[in-house]
Amino acid sequence: MPQINVKEEVICFKGDVVKIGQKAGTVYLFLVDGMIIDTGPQCIESEIILFYKEHSFDLVTLTHSHEDHSGTAAWIQENHEVPIFVHEKGVHLCAEPCNYPKYRQKTWGIRREFRASPLANKIQSRTEEWEVIYTPGHAEDHVALFNKKTGRMFSGDLFVSPRTKVIMASESTPVTMESIRTLLDYDFGPMYCCHSGYHENGKALLRQKLDYLENITGEVKHLYHQGRSVAEINDKLFPTKYPIIEVSSGEWDSVHIITSVLAEEGIDVKQL
Repeated sequence: MPQINVKEEVICFKGDVVKIGQKAGTVYLFLVDGMIIDTGPQCIESEIILFYKEHSFDLVTLTHSHEDHSGTAAWIQENHEVPIFVHEKGVHLCAEPCNYPKYRQKTWGIRREFRASPLANKIQSRTEEWEVIYTPGHAEDHVALFNKKTGRMFSGDLFVSPRTKVIMASESTPVTMESIRTLLDYDFGPMYCCHSGYHENGKALLRQKLDYLENITGEVKHLYHQGRSVAEINDKLFPTKYPIIEVSSGEWDSVHIITSVLAEEGIDVKQL
């Protein structure tokens, strides 16, 4: 069953995705000032629909188009006359049916296509104005949302945890680091993450993650210039091999952290 609580006037919906008796992931969606932020995955749609039916909202803003964030947007579009917004780079992705691998379909469900409108630099909810901050790295269409008056930051998937161990092949650690630096320029306190929920000390945690990634980046470069191969660097820095690596056939892997760092240095990782 989902957990619903209120953190600083933000209604937080927490849903656990369970597969074969084991938790496969945790997702959050948020409702603040009549605005839904992210819509969760299709696989727990029935629970999320009950939440929608119990609350009033005027618009939906997606931090990005990944299926665990947009999975019930089609239902909203079919049952509510409210606009759905996403970064312009995600508009065409939302219009495509289930454009992601089978293992993600099994985990998060099959997201149906829907029509989304492109976000501007700011978005207005019922009584509040939000700055839309472009924060790529995890996804090309990723944004964060900041309310200057309240100091609240909605970080999408930019944070998740302070110590990243695996990323997708499409991600870039250096670009993610730059996006974190962008957010750290803002004067925010509480942070709302779509996988780890509410963090009162959000800015400190995000800075902690940046410190970790900067240290990893330095280690990768140092080991590479010592003559270590990508595989050797990976084994040294990330000795634990997580199940998601095999389940995803390598789409998620610690090695992508290393190759993205080296690629940013202009090193042709395909030749390594």
